Amino acid sequence: MELWELSAYELSARIRNGELRAKDLVFSVLQRIREMEPLIHAYISLDEEGALRKAEEVDARVARGEKVGALAGVPVAVKDNICIKGGRTTCASKILENFVSPYDATVIEKLKAADVVLLGKTNLDEFAMGSSTENSYFGPTRNPHDQERVPGGSSGGSAAALAAGEAVLALGSDTGGSIRQPASFCGVVGLKPTYGRVSRYGLVAFASSLDQIGPMARNVRDTALLLKVISGYDPKDSTSAPVDVPDFTGVLDEGIEGIRIGLPREYFAEGLDDEVRERVMEAVDLLEGEGAEIVEVSLPHTKYAIATYYIIAPAEASSNLARYDGVKYGFRAEGEDLYQMYCNTRGQGFGEEVKRRIMLGTYTLSAGYYEAYYLKALKVRTLIKQDFDEAFKTCDLLATPTSPTVAFRLGEKVADPLTMYLSDVYTVSVNLAGLPGISVPCGSSDGLPVGLQLIGRPFDEETLLRVAYVVEGSLKGRSEP
Repeated sequence: MELWELSAYELSARIRNGELRAKDLVFSVLQRIREMEPLIHAYISLDEEGALRKAEEVDARVARGEKVGALAGVPVAVKDNICIKGGRTTCASKILENFVSPYDATVIEKLKAADVVLLGKTNLDEFAMGSSTENSYFGPTRNPHDQERVPGGSSGGSAAALAAGEAVLALGSDTGGSIRQPASFCGVVGLKPTYGRVSRYGLVAFASSLDQIGPMARNVRDTALLLKVISGYDPKDSTSAPVDVPDFTGVLDEGIEGIRIGLPREYFAEGLDDEVRERVMEAVDLLEGEGAEIVEVSLPHTKYAIATYYIIAPAEASSNLARYDGVKYGFRAEGEDLYQMYCNTRGQGFGEEVKRRIMLGTYTLSAGYYEAYYLKALKVRTLIKQDFDEAFKTCDLLATPTSPTVAFRLGEKVADPLTMYLSDVYTVSVNLAGLPGISVPCGSSDGLPVGLQLIGRPFDEETLLRVAYVVEGSLKGRSEP
């Protein structure tokens, strides 16, 4: 087995006790990247020199008997909407093509304190607006399981890098499913933490009341390890919650005897692919066999979730993206006067999907439409959250499909934005309610991965990880893509 195929928890232990050189691991991953990148295009930028320099530093400290961080020497890929000091942060947009971040995001500071090796920045839908990683200024990423299909989005680069062996761990961001849906499509694990669990300082804003950075990995234990490293209160983020960070790995072996798992009937209705339903229900049956109690619940306002999300998210995007005007930083197009310069900069600098969402958001916030659309959407958002509150009175977590289908073909939905938006029908509610959610592989359909989504109470990622760990163990070796 090649080094790039091993788990983060095994690799970090071997590096810390001197059995394995971090430099050898990084060489292995970089060689894999050279082999796979022409086919997959998971990265926007790579820092090979910096990665090798960090690996040598870790090896030298281990040789001297010094203490090193929890993930010392482990190669990590970072979605390119998270700032790393001195490196480009493009958000896969022409408007930020040459922007160099002057500071580290809080999660990057935490990763550096854990002595990880930062490999580079992964591809995404421009400004994280998309479900396929086809909306990137730098070109689409391809799914390692079938290169004619999408890896999902918007964290498609991170998910594809993991599935192709081009990274051991990765960071993504999730505004309406952008960690969980690509994790499902690429057959990896992706966790969207509770809103406030992980600092958003240094994440380029899309929709500030929905955005959340989260961990992605090839197995549940690695996901738990990475979540522990990046979690915690941050005074630089006003939405960061002052809550304790538990030992997420410590609960994985506790089993699930007596845990009550709810199946929302609205998530198993029309539009769900039959084989996806079968794989998800097989996983649910396995959980029941492991001692969980399965109950049916209802989330009656689910049918309004997509409409609510696509009013609130574009409205916040309209405000957040107003800063890209060609004056302060980023791309600038010339014009005869200031107004023309603004128009040219934004017209040439943003892609079609970003412009579509800015216009949608600006419209819903405009005089005469604010109450009819935005204010009503906020009220429905409250009803959606209340649905979850009610459901959690009778169960400990919910189990649903992550996506209604497996990965679709490149180009299949680009011309039909509404169909593309419906890819997130099972994920957006979690962001609207501020809850934690995880996608874990639960088999395959026609050789393509299927994901099971688990949704938990606020700040109860431990229960999600416990259940996901049982799913992973029970299904290991069965119907893998």
